Amino acid sequence: MLKNWIRIFLYQIKNNKFFTALNVLGLSMGIAGLIFAILYWNDEQSYNAWNPGKDNIFYTVTNFGEGNIWGSSTAALGPRITTALPEVESFCYTDGWYNNGVFKYKDKKQLIEKVMSAQQSFFSFFPYKILKGNAATALADNTGMALSEPTAKLLFGNEDPLNKQLYYDKKYYTITCIYAIEGRSSYEPAVVINDMDAKLKESEERWGSFSYALFLKLKNPADADIVKAKMEKLYFDYRTIPSARESGMTPQEYEKKYEKTLVILEPLKTLRLHSLVDDNPEGRGNLQFLIIMVSLSVLILILSIVNYVNLATASAIKRAKEVGVRKILGASKANIIRQFVFETVLTTLFAILLSLVIVELSLPHYNNFLNKVLVIHGSQFYLQLVLIFVIVVVIAGIFPAVYVSNFETLKVLKGNFGRSKSGVWLRNSMLILQFAIASFFIVGSYIVYQQVDYMSTKDLGFNGSQVIDVEYNNGYDYKQEGFREKLMQKFYITKDRLLKIKGVKQVSAGSFAFGGGAINTSGFTYKDVFVQPQNMALDFNLLEMMKIKIKEGRNLSEKFSSDTIESALLNETAVRMIKEKDPIGKEVMWNDQKLKIVGVVSDFHNKGLNQDIPPMIFFHFKTVPWMIQNVHSIFIDIDPKELQAALPEIEKYWVANVDPDYPFKYQFVDKRFARTYEGYAKQRNLFSLLNLVVIIIALFGLFALASYSIQRRMKEIAIRKTLGAETQTLLKELSKQYVVFCIIGFVIALFPAYMLLDKWLDNFAFRINISPLPFIIGFILLMVLTLIVVLSKAYQATRVNVLKYLKYE
Repeated sequence: MLKNWIRIFLYQIKNNKFFTALNVLGLSMGIAGLIFAILYWNDEQSYNAWNPGKDNIFYTVTNFGEGNIWGSSTAALGPRITTALPEVESFCYTDGWYNNGVFKYKDKKQLIEKVMSAQQSFFSFFPYKILKGNAATALADNTGMALSEPTAKLLFGNEDPLNKQLYYDKKYYTITCIYAIEGRSSYEPAVVINDMDAKLKESEERWGSFSYALFLKLKNPADADIVKAKMEKLYFDYRTIPSARESGMTPQEYEKKYEKTLVILEPLKTLRLHSLVDDNPEGRGNLQFLIIMVSLSVLILILSIVNYVNLATASAIKRAKEVGVRKILGASKANIIRQFVFETVLTTLFAILLSLVIVELSLPHYNNFLNKVLVIHGSQFYLQLVLIFVIVVVIAGIFPAVYVSNFETLKVLKGNFGRSKSGVWLRNSMLILQFAIASFFIVGSYIVYQQVDYMSTKDLGFNGSQVIDVEYNNGYDYKQEGFREKLMQKFYITKDRLLKIKGVKQVSAGSFAFGGGAINTSGFTYKDVFVQPQNMALDFNLLEMMKIKIKEGRNLSEKFSSDTIESALLNETAVRMIKEKDPIGKEVMWNDQKLKIVGVVSDFHNKGLNQDIPPMIFFHFKTVPWMIQNVHSIFIDIDPKELQAALPEIEKYWVANVDPDYPFKYQFVDKRFARTYEGYAKQRNLFSLLNLVVIIIALFGLFALASYSIQRRMKEIAIRKTLGAETQTLLKELSKQYVVFCIIGFVIALFPAYMLLDKWLDNFAFRINISPLPFIIGFILLMVLTLIVVLSKAYQATRVNVLKYLKYE
């Protein structure tokens, strides 16, 4: 029986090569899109899934109010955790970010990017596979160092690194442990050291210093709310009450004015996709992008299946006599269903194999698109592939098989089944669904393009097209006497030497990056108003260099000695928040330091356009001396005519005198800012690519269905031509139903497209308004494509020899 089914299947392919190819290609494209989404989904969901303590480990996030939610921002609670929080089994402080540095072994130097400082308990929170050494004692003091396996090979080659001495950050460390990270994790350091204990000791009584990342391992994860409340009580007792007393207020009045310090405990198992902050070392996953990608891929698969069902039911008419004869010969309905499902199984298997080929060939480009290294393997992936196969066979196979098995034998054998309307309503409904999906993608693609174009062309309030941002290794030893003065001196020597290079017009620096925001934030008070601005420490000429306007008052200037002692600027947002109509000359209390407002800076974007412009306070480095420690970028304005000659000279001086151990890295300021909406640009590219795929699949289906439909009406066309019908009339008659279906499908997609895309645009503080234009363009494009396909087939039908279809009548 199977042999007979296969022979019939091959015969049908041979006689319908073109339409079979269209069907298989459309199905394989839909499956390939879903496979891509599954690979991305699996990778994002795998973060921390390997960690046995993922349910009990929580990451501490602090909410300072007014939208200021920070990770890596816990005070040094120290021993109080054990005494005040009995629900906590253990805890681990880390820096919460990666450092980088040059490591020296014998005569070899190597720059390592992912260096992390953490407490001794780190490896109990992230139990990587230990290849050598003892994880429990590896970070027992500040002389031990743990290396990942690739880093150990990079530094020591084939030597055994254990107990070897490695020079880093002006001291020697002993290699105590080698580990391998076998799963995706929120923390994937190349090197781990323990400088945390000393830092925490210094900060134990500094309740205003929220500088560390804290992980808590709870005995019972259900106690998270209890631990959260107790931590907030600690902040209330040790931070709020003393600060309220100093301000002459009650604690309740103080909290009402300055907001309450709240704690959020985020489970490690959901940290990657559901964290409120994005400062974990390995970054935060884009949950919305992931959901969008999976949803669109599912839509495309639905479109592919609808296309398959449509063509299967349409082509079944050609096989009506085959079914009728088989029924006469004794074939049961169940037998016919099994045969057609078997054909769907073979088609789906071939489509899956083709889709895997498409994925394998496209995977390098896909990885580049996502900045990932995804591969096609894993038991979970294969199970998901089997599930896709089953779903496609069930949906795409069973209904057409049941439809075919219900053909009436007598009607079929009499030869008048071709004029039956059986199944037409289903094919028409599915065609309308195809039009609706295609409409959604066309309109959505245009709106996403408009938003990304708006972000790339919007006035940012600064101009950095010819300004380069050079990565500045501002290393220091805080225990060294006069280290801040040395940092300041180093910067001004560097600035002076760079200005002597031909083509360099201006050199400046700031404790912030355009596109990255400020490194820290501190609150200030004005009258009864509290504001938490970004701290924008800078050199005198930076605002002028970046063409940032001064709206009121004046800029900071070296002509005024007070501008390195007590002067400050506020941006427009900060001025609106303090509700002062004439801020010039007024004083604010910033970190127990009085600062006089001498000017108002026009608002500009220092982060992405998906965020509101925050309040900012600007002052010179010398006004707040410790701010020089936060300078990690030097901005250089270069004459465009001298750019090619100036850059090599800057690099030569930089490598020889500024950072001899670090590579010279720079990027243009405007390009760095463009990275803030890089993820949304990828969404635009994804939408455009999927839009193209959807249109191709929809046109495949429309072309094949129009061909079958017109082929069924060939006798009618021949009669009309014999009676004198003109070609124009015939074209109109043959195409009008598809125009109607196109309009209905577009109307169906109208509301979902508007609703979902408007919700997507809500991600942006600065967004476009949805106008009728995308819908008008989408409708015209869909209608034009529909008419091109249908009219081409209809015109071809009107050119046939009428005698071919009338000679047997």
